[in-house]
Amino acid sequence: MSDVKISGLALHYVGNQANDEPFVLSPKLFALDEEMNALLTDYFIGSFKSEERFMFHDDIDLGMNRVYRLVSDIFDNPDMLYDFSVDIATYLYENCSHPKIKGGDFYVVHFTGCGVGPEPCDAIGLFKIENKDLFLTVEHDEGGFDMSTVEGVSLKKLDKGCLIYNYEREKGYYVAVVDKTNNSEAAYWIDDFLHVLRRQDAYFQTENMMTICRNYLAEQLPQDFEVCRADQVDLLNKSFNFFKKQPKFEMEQFQQQVIGQPQVIEKFNDYRQKYQDERQYELDETFDLNPSAVKKQARAFKSVIKLDKNFHVYIHGNRELMEQGEDAHGKFYKIYYKEES
Repeated sequence: MSDVKISGLALHYVGNQANDEPFVLSPKLFALDEEMNALLTDYFIGSFKSEERFMFHDDIDLGMNRVYRLVSDIFDNPDMLYDFSVDIATYLYENCSHPKIKGGDFYVVHFTGCGVGPEPCDAIGLFKIENKDLFLTVEHDEGGFDMSTVEGVSLKKLDKGCLIYNYEREKGYYVAVVDKTNNSEAAYWIDDFLHVLRRQDAYFQTENMMTICRNYLAEQLPQDFEVCRADQVDLLNKSFNFFKKQPKFEMEQFQQQVIGQPQVIEKFNDYRQKYQDERQYELDETFDLNPSAVKKQARAFKSVIKLDKNFHVYIHGNRELMEQGEDAHGKFYKIYYKEES
């Protein structure tokens, strides 16, 4: 990030037109000294933690996506950043019609030296800050101490952001998004204003294939076959370990090593196809696995058996060290081990 710098910044205020809030345009670009440039660069760029990436989209033609078109104009004419920032802010104001959308400061920022693709490129950032925090200030002199409060922006969180890299323009650019929208709000930032879709990259492929596998093994498998909870958890463990240890996902290899039985493989493929058809995408049979997506999905692969309200049994390894049975006292698991701690 040391090579990334802000080369231009426009700041406007975009209120909620449905609530008769103001729409205020600044008269010119905001001047930044070197210290403020570095501070805001770290704040804006550092807010994008996830590797999830998007692209601009339009149902008819990509060129009809308003933000895509205006961002392209800035890339082609960076000296006209202010003029195009006014157009973008106006379009955002037009989309702030839901009564629960908060007004906020809207930044349109041009960055240089961003690292994506084979060469460094410039990027456009669109940021909307809707929430302010209350900070305590303490001053002291010979007469003692004085405390007061001041309202300001916390540099540890960003409400809404979009970072558009000048890369793969013909595909809708390489776009990162932050949206801290409350569930009660309309999804205006991603759907109405930006109108972006997920890029079907390695992160997307990994995340969705793991979701399919987890959902089938945890939810659909017991409906298709008689399977005990221990065997089900064992399959979930094998599935997660496959994603964790393999650099590349290969469908046939996964089916043979994890699922094994032909009749279960057939049912799994039916479920996988139905899942994709409902969401209108097709995952590849082979793709590179993304470690960040695997890590994010880890919590969904639960390896625990809950026995009434008395015990939780966590299975992390060899399924053959467990036996299941039933006697006069009830159902039981027998567990073999060498050491306890």
